[in-house]
Amino acid sequence: MITLSQGEPDFDTPSAICEAGIRAIRDGQTKYTAVAGIKPLRQAIRESLRRDHGLDYGIDQIAVGCGAKQVVFNALFASLDPGDEVVIPTPCSVSYPDMAALAGGKPVLVACDELHGFKLRSEALEKAITPRTKWLMLNSPCNPTGAVYSRSDLLALAAVLRKHAQVHLLSDDIYETLTYEADFATIAAVAPDLYERTLTVNGVSKADAMTGWRVGYGAGPLALIKAMNLIQGQTSSHTSSISQYAALESLSGRRDHIKEFACVFGAPRPCRRQAESGQGAFLPCAGRRFYVFPSCACVIGKRTPDGKVIESDTDFAMYFLDAFAVAVVPGSGFMASPYIRISYASSLEELTRACDRIIAACATLS
Repeated sequence: MITLSQGEPDFDTPSAICEAGIRAIRDGQTKYTAVAGIKPLRQAIRESLRRDHGLDYGIDQIAVGCGAKQVVFNALFASLDPGDEVVIPTPCSVSYPDMAALAGGKPVLVACDELHGFKLRSEALEKAITPRTKWLMLNSPCNPTGAVYSRSDLLALAAVLRKHAQVHLLSDDIYETLTYEADFATIAAVAPDLYERTLTVNGVSKADAMTGWRVGYGAGPLALIKAMNLIQGQTSSHTSSISQYAALESLSGRRDHIKEFACVFGAPRPCRRQAESGQGAFLPCAGRRFYVFPSCACVIGKRTPDGKVIESDTDFAMYFLDAFAVAVVPGSGFMASPYIRISYASSLEELTRACDRIIAACATLS
């Protein structure tokens, strides 16, 4: 079985970060911490945001959670009244619509087509906003498409948001450091006048290969951060003290590994090439992190060797899994059909084997 479905780097956590976690255990840093996170970590986050993006937040404007996902959930749960609308460009993370609904809100899904790079356009945003709109959720680079919003893209969206003072912006930047082929920009820095309406979310999971350590953070308006901390205090409480000290090392220590990760992911990868078969072409769209999001429209309606008709992206993904032992994710889970998400965060050897199997799978269809 070759798994190309996981959204995590195929690297071990850097040794210095691991040692910081071990040292925290040995030093007895295993007690309760403040719900918002230890002060040294929040200070390191503050300095990182200032250094990398020119964003200035007080330490009390920063909250640490059990991964970026909890930070997003806390923000929605803290701010939504029943029926408040959350604009979500699709394809999107599988969690976004359900988190909005769980918090009592109404997800408003706005389809973003491949022709425009799967990115939300200003006219589509304007059309989606109503008096009940509370949030716009923006993920750049995007899961699952890899789309990166440029500075000009963000300025166009900001121009719309300026006309609707009730709309807040949740900027999920968790894949920031794995951006290549495009410059990263975050909207609170691009449009400083929206700073007071923006929650910037990030973490160490992707940048530092720390997915299992569960450390994310959010920086935004003080009243929102306080409300998020109240909710977290009655749910999970703080994230692991040990993980926090490891994250402190990741943000304040040497970060040479980030360039190394980006160089590996940015190099030509087997899953990003055109894979052609005698039965047609399987064309991945360009990815700008460790995902590609190709359309499988060209195989819909074709038959497998045992006579089964491929009727959807889910059928196609299951065919890969059952017949060729390659796991990918159907695009329908991301509110986008017929596409599949392929992670190329695996080793080059494994990716090469997987691509050979994918080409073979396409060639068997008739």
